[in-house]
Amino acid sequence: MSGITVSSGATGATPVFGRLLTAMVTPFDSSGAINHSEAARLALHLVDELGHDGLVINGTTGESPTTSDTEKRALLETVVAAVGDRSHIVAGVGTFSTHHTIELARQAADAGVGGLLVVTPYYSRPPVDALEDHFSTVADATDLPCMLYDIPHRSGIPIPEATLMSLGIHPRIVAVKDAKGDAVSSSAVIDATGLAYYAGDDGYLLPLMAVGGVGVVGTSTHFTGAHARAIIDAHLGGDPSLARSRHARVLPVFRGVFATQGCMLVKAALGARGWDMGTCRPPMGAVPSAVLERFLRLLEDLESGNIS
Repeated sequence: MSGITVSSGATGATPVFGRLLTAMVTPFDSSGAINHSEAARLALHLVDELGHDGLVINGTTGESPTTSDTEKRALLETVVAAVGDRSHIVAGVGTFSTHHTIELARQAADAGVGGLLVVTPYYSRPPVDALEDHFSTVADATDLPCMLYDIPHRSGIPIPEATLMSLGIHPRIVAVKDAKGDAVSSSAVIDATGLAYYAGDDGYLLPLMAVGGVGVVGTSTHFTGAHARAIIDAHLGGDPSLARSRHARVLPVFRGVFATQGCMLVKAALGARGWDMGTCRPPMGAVPSAVLERFLRLLEDLESGNIS
């Protein structure tokens, strides 16, 4: 938080999942099993020390493609026990199978989470009518609020504007994690619905808020949460110049975390700072030393105030 003065005049209703969330990495021990004690410690750090409103567990950054359903539930139970009474715990449950997604949604509800993140079915590329049915059916499976995850560069297809507008009528579909990178399209949906839009790319936070977005589900926010909060507060406080300067200051880190896969670089950087994160499960590999060193320098420059 070095060098940040947060505006005290921020206004605006708090959205359903808060404004600052991080897609938390999943720590593994030396045997490759989930390190539950370190997961709880990291959740406590993000919520109690860095002031996050919520955490997304079992997302892409949490290496969900590599964890079993049993592991997913156990990790949710660990994080809910650690911080679930004072933060929004959102479970990533989306798969390319509607039936499996429903199973994971109900499992997450049983584990005590506060919401669901449902990604567009990937690889199978369902037609528009089937896509809408998928999301509606999953939302009908529990009483939990749902955040749709629109990330076409991973899923293979975008969620069309008309589909988002239709889904926005569903009482439990309340938010979108927007990694589409099309602010014009997003603004059309925001203006037509009550959906809360969260930036799914860290650097997209301020551009999305400019057209009505509410916050971020971040990756670099394992380290930059205070800076993201400062951007949010400046924007809500009616100071666009301050918001832009804060955005410019942290942008190298927002972008730098994706020099390789985000989960890889976050875990490597946390490990370099004394956390016991373990390595990513295959097929993710090790971060090249030069890439890690550059990212650590970006963090040091940000924290020392050298990024203007």
